[in-house]
Amino acid sequence: MVKSVSVGLLGLGTVGSGVVKIIENHQDKLMHQVGCPVEIKKVAVRDRDKKRDVALPEAVLTTHVEEVINDPDIDVVIEVMGGIEETRQYILQALKNGKHVVTANKDLMALYGTELLSIASEYGCDLFYEASVAGGIPILRSLVDGLASDRITKMMGIVNGTTNYILTKMSKFNRPYEEVLAEAQALGYAEADPTSDVEGLDAARKMAILARLGFSMNIDLQDVYVKGITGITEEDLNYSKRLGYTMKLIGIAHRDGDKVEVSVQPTLLPETHPLASVNDEYNAVYVYGEAVGETMFYGPGAGSLPTATSVVSDLVAVMKNMRLGVNGRSAVTPQYDKQLKDDSEIYSKYFLRIHVKDQVGAFAKITSLFSERGVSFEKILQLPLKQKDLAEIVLVTHQASLKDYRDVLQQLRDLEVVEKVKSSYRVEGEGAL
Repeated sequence: MVKSVSVGLLGLGTVGSGVVKIIENHQDKLMHQVGCPVEIKKVAVRDRDKKRDVALPEAVLTTHVEEVINDPDIDVVIEVMGGIEETRQYILQALKNGKHVVTANKDLMALYGTELLSIASEYGCDLFYEASVAGGIPILRSLVDGLASDRITKMMGIVNGTTNYILTKMSKFNRPYEEVLAEAQALGYAEADPTSDVEGLDAARKMAILARLGFSMNIDLQDVYVKGITGITEEDLNYSKRLGYTMKLIGIAHRDGDKVEVSVQPTLLPETHPLASVNDEYNAVYVYGEAVGETMFYGPGAGSLPTATSVVSDLVAVMKNMRLGVNGRSAVTPQYDKQLKDDSEIYSKYFLRIHVKDQVGAFAKITSLFSERGVSFEKILQLPLKQKDLAEIVLVTHQASLKDYRDVLQQLRDLEVVEKVKSSYRVEGEGAL
């Protein structure tokens, strides 16, 4: 029987502080779960004198990561410092030293997850990363354990709280993007440099991790099509509502047979869809399984204690494996070779807003162009613009291949009667209109 488990932390910021609080305040729960106490032995920080909302003995803090990853008495290293290349080296060294690792680092796992899991298995260590995808939502464990017997066909969800907060405020209160972004930064939901969030990169990393686990394929970050929210206007959101839709930044991983598609992009959802009611900084992931049908996982996608809860849950899993003597056996080699759909195999509906010359025959030329590619219309709005010689056409297509739709878009831009293609978005499901 293990007398105690000794833990070393890399980082003591927002999440790291939450981990310390949970370990210190939930010792009775941890004892009940795994039968032994948890001791925080060393914590690597950049500045030992920085004021923090957790109190640790001075001897526990160090500015040298090596004192954590090379300490023979530390059983588990919890990485909550962030970063990629340098952090990868630290985790590799910890694993090679026989230490189990828990991380909340989505960037690292999206880029180097396959390599790190392979090294962990080689050295008989656990590497868990539940907190890397959706904060406090136990989505990865649900895929690996709860849905282990099922065949996942589709995962779609809101996996970035910053963009969901921005789109919620823009849509509900008709506020401009720049104003809401500034508010999100003031509240701490968005970084000073929000590029990773608003351009969809953060969500793309999470979808790569989800797809890798859900489909048992080596999906890489470069396999994810990414489009952010910076081009979304108040007009786009208003037309979406008028057609019975809500705009969200949606990550989609879809498998048909042996082939998959993975994307992150602004998407119109029917107002009746469960994801349409997920607002502000909350996350949710909708999972389709052949046996279970449809399930949804909802909760806070970020924050100190929600994310720390997932981290400590991974720690508990490591400790249970230690008691059973099965560490390092949880990593499963991908079952399938990666096969990505090409554009002709990806089907969806599309929302399109264009400005056209207000003249006889203009709409006929546009419909003829769509017809030539076999793309038909489900919904159409045609409205005059203040500029007298222009009209605005807003439409939603029926299902069409991405290849045909992109061909139509290119030809539209070259069409003499089209002044400008204002916006284009993916559509999932049926709107009300």
